[in-house]
Parts: sequence; C-alpha cells; structure tokens
Amino acid sequence: MSLVGQIAELQNLKTYKELSWEGSFEDYLDLVRKNPHVTRNAYQRLYDMVLSHGVEEYIDNKKKLTRYKFFRDESHGGRDAVFGLDVALMRLMNVLKSAAQGYGTERRIILLHGPVGSAKSTIARQLKKGLEDYSRTAEGALYTYYWTLPGALSELAGGSETFPSPMHDEPLRLIPREWREQTIARLRLGTDDFKLKIEGDVNPACRLIFKELMRHYEGHFEKVMSHVRVKRLVLSEQDRIGIGTFQPKDEKNQDSTELTGDINYRKIATFGSDSDPRAFNFDGEFNIANRGILEFVEILKLDVAFLYDLLGATQERKIKPKKFAQTDIDEVILGHTNEAEYKKLLNNEFMEALRDRTIKVDIPYITKVSEEVKIYTKDFTSQKVG
Repeated sequence: MSLVGQIAELQNLKTYKELSWEGSFEDYLDLVRKNPHVTRNAYQRLYDMVLSHGVEEYIDNKKKLTRYKFFRDESHGGRDAVFGLDVALMRLMNVLKSAAQGYGTERRIILLHGPVGSAKSTIARQLKKGLEDYSRTAEGALYTYYWTLPGALSELAGGSETFPSPMHDEPLRLIPREWREQTIARLRLGTDDFKLKIEGDVNPACRLIFKELMRHYEGHFEKVMSHVRVKRLVLSEQDRIGIGTFQPKDEKNQDSTELTGDINYRKIATFGSDSDPRAFNFDGEFNIANRGILEFVEILKLDVAFLYDLLGATQERKIKPKKFAQTDIDEVILGHTNEAEYKKLLNNEFMEALRDRTIKVDIPYITKVSEEVKIYTKDFTSQKVG
C-alpha cells in the first residue's frame, strides 16, 4: 500500500458522508418532523452541548454544587481544563439555561469578569471549541441551504449556478412569516418536549433571490423551493463558519465594517448597484458567527463606534449592514474583561445602555490549594517537563 493510502485508511468515510449530507427542502422538512432539535437556536445548542458531556453533584461546605464535566476538557486530553471554579461555572450555566428557555438573557451580552489569569479566555475558548465539535455529532447537527440557479436563472447569482446563504441561515426562515404558525401546526413540527419556533428572516441577499424567483414563477412557492438545497452545517472557527472572535485594535485601523461586513466593489459592475445585497460581503464577525458564538476579547476596550452595533445585536438580535435593512442574527455574544476596565464602565454615565445589556459572571481566582495542585499537575507533566 502506498504511503498516501496508509494515511487514507485513517479517514472515516461514513462520518464524512454524514457531514456532507445534502437534500431538498422537502427532505429537510421530513428531517425536522423526526428530529425538531435540529432547529434549535444558538443558546439552546450551546446549553445542550455542555450538558451532553454530563454533570455530577457533590456537597461542599454543606452546599450542593454541580460540576459540569465539559469544563474538564476530557475530549482534548484536559488541555484547557478548568479547576476550582464550579460555583462560577454554575452561574454561567444558569445564564445559558435562562437564555435557552427565552427568559430574556438571550438579549444580553454575557460578560466574564475577573482578574488577569482567572481562566476567562480559557472558558471562552472551551465553549467555542466544544460547539465546533458538537456540530459534528448527530446530536448537535444543524443545517443551512444554498440556491441552485440553472440556465438563465444563473444571472441572479452573477453567472454562477449556485448561491450559498452568506450567513448560513436556518432553512425554515424561507417560510414567509404569515405562514409559519399554520405550517408548524399542519406539518406537526415539534414535540411536547420541544416547541418549534421559526424566528427571524433570511439575510438580504437570499431575500432578493427569493423575491425574484417568486416573480419568475408567478408566486408558486413550491416551484421556488425546488431551487433550495439544504446541507449539513459544520461550525468552524478556522473556516469562519458560525464561530467568530473580535479583538480591539488601534482606532485608526479598525471600523465597524469588521463587525457587519462591507460592500464588494468588484461586484458592483456585475449587479449594477452598491445597494444590491449580492454585491455585499457578509463577512463581518457578526455575520460569520451567525448560528454559533461570537467572542469579544477585552470587550470594554472597544471604541464607542462599535458599541452601537453591539447594542442592537444584543437587544434586538439584529445588525445593520451598510445600505441594508436590519438583518436578523442568532448567536451567543460572549465578552470578557478585567476589573480595571469594568470599573471604568461603572463610572461612565454615557455607557449606561451597555451596562443594562450585560450580564456579569464573576470568574475569580482559585482559593483552594487542592484545586490549584491539579493545574500544576496538568501543566507540568513528565511529557512537558521531561
């Protein structure tokens, strides 16, 4: 066997085929009827991801505590394991649970607050990595779609016969709002344990293609949906799919288009206008993190200009790309900051709106020697020290 062949034997073709699944909109509706959990929103998926690793309860100083095994990072050999922060992680999970159930915290920024070196970044990194891995499992499967535009219809996509959803939208968003409630009832979508909801509208580019196809087929919805191909969506920070990270930089070298996307001037010649959504790059961090999670590193160091986008994204779950209407997003917004920056926020009366839209989760230093020993044991193993 060739050397390449030996490497190829390591591949699991069954898994590859599962992650590359494609089907019609009809196939997806059938899939949703069998498993409505594929339509979960970002908070529900993140909460379920942590729980999927299991929990254990124990008594500490006469208090009943819950330990979430996910934060042991066993699936990656404990590389990013967090020790001694069970109480803080319980508070974080309570926030995620509330958001998953739609009690209002989904319209807030989750702010991890604590001193330097207290594992804030590690927790954020774990959540991003865990969500990425979860999307590759059967339990964490989620789906998006693309348009097939053969022949003369390819002009709608600038000559291409396919047009992907630039923000990886949930396929059920293609159902017009006024039909959704009846659709759920008629097709019996959802179960007693999981009430299916279709929230938000498609992105501006797909909205335009949908309207043009409806005009082409004189309003025949079924014919329009025959151009939709649904596919499995695998979240990936490296590929900028569903997981984003935003870091503040020098004010002169950064503007709000890094969050909400910008016009693709090369495509203006193809589509004839800079206000055509097909000539827009939906590649801002808010755009690419749709369906997943967006981490703001040192969030309180952001320039004021960025805060306006952030306020709308949290409270309204919408962003405002340049020259387009507000666009719905579905993502967990997670930030972290230290004590000094947080005090500045409290003392700044102009930042009251941001204070109202954050939920602070304190991440303190470890105060137990036994837990700190576990960190040293992890970091200074015989393999690392030699």
